[in-house]
Amino acid sequence: MASFVPVSSLTRRHLIFPLCLVLFEFATYIAHDMIQPGMLLVTSEFKVGPEWVSASLTAYLVGGIVLQWLLGPLSDKFGRRPVMLAGVAFFMLTCFATHWVQSIEQFILLRFLQGTSLCFIGAVGYAAIQEAFDESLSVKMMALMANVALIAPLAGPLAGAAFLSFSDWRTMFWLFGAVSAIALLGLWRTMPETAGDSATSLALKSLARGYGSLLKDRQVMGGSAAIGLVTIPCLAWVALSPVILIHDEGLTRLDYALLQLPVFVAMIAGNLVLSRLAGRMPIEQPLRMAAWPILIGLALAALSTGINAHSYLWLTAGLSLYGFGTGLVNAGLYRLTLFSSEAGKGSVAAILGMISILVFALGIELAKGAYFHGGSFWFSLVNLGSGLLWFWLVRGFLRERKRRATRVSLE
Repeated sequence: MASFVPVSSLTRRHLIFPLCLVLFEFATYIAHDMIQPGMLLVTSEFKVGPEWVSASLTAYLVGGIVLQWLLGPLSDKFGRRPVMLAGVAFFMLTCFATHWVQSIEQFILLRFLQGTSLCFIGAVGYAAIQEAFDESLSVKMMALMANVALIAPLAGPLAGAAFLSFSDWRTMFWLFGAVSAIALLGLWRTMPETAGDSATSLALKSLARGYGSLLKDRQVMGGSAAIGLVTIPCLAWVALSPVILIHDEGLTRLDYALLQLPVFVAMIAGNLVLSRLAGRMPIEQPLRMAAWPILIGLALAALSTGINAHSYLWLTAGLSLYGFGTGLVNAGLYRLTLFSSEAGKGSVAAILGMISILVFALGIELAKGAYFHGGSFWFSLVNLGSGLLWFWLVRGFLRERKRRATRVSLE
């Protein structure tokens, strides 16, 4: 196909594509966040314990790993558009199918299948955004898209609690499917084709060689792991806060939903600041600025729960400060990692997605084990450890980026 020229200024048509993509992303997130207040109802209906609450998110994230290795190269060869449209349609159908589950195992299986939607967003959708817009505009777009996506964990618990007051959890999945159907129509009408090279090989040996090369690339691996690590505290909170606040602290579903607000409002504020800074300073600078709120917030959460295991308000405050820092990080770090290799962007996005989601899943399970064996303090220590590892990896990532830039300039 002809080379696609990245857009440097927005028109209404250019804007509709990312809006439809983020609507699909919103549907995939709301499919988890709205059901969270009702997960104890799900476990109660199927007569299983509260430990299955976080299994829903873990299965969803594992689903987000299994297809990325194929979808990235597939979209490099045949184009981003047909692969993306197929993914949206599949998610829509699995949401509708959830209405008929008869056991917790069937429910978790469909959560796993729905989680494959993350493969399409990460390996195909985000890569298309980065290719469709230039650096400054793509960082702004990703930051603003993240804000729309954050409406899901922000409004999801409140909307879920309200929805469950007049309907049941099964009906929710018809709503999720309907939202994804609207996104499917919008993407079909407006998504541009930014890739497609028939010479790209899909042979297993060729794919293995390409991914092997990416696995040896310190920048790709370091950036991917860092994205995963900095997101663990947020996802661990999403996964376990129903247990922490409702089951163990005895709060109502409404109280639980309200305590999600400061964390995700702070993340939105961080994304808004990043979108303002994009193009006004080097893309690396917000990563350095974010280290302070991330590490101080996670340390505050660990210290407060160490003093009093039931200080959930201080835990929320620490995670809110961390959330602001996280909002400053992800869009820029994603861009830097994606373009740190000369390989096809679908393949780089796929390995980035697989590594980061694997880190998500392992981190959530570690936080889950820590909480059920040691309470809020150990939960917070896992989060703090994730933040410290992120800081170490980002420092190395930026040093290596500077070294490579210096070597190129000398050549």
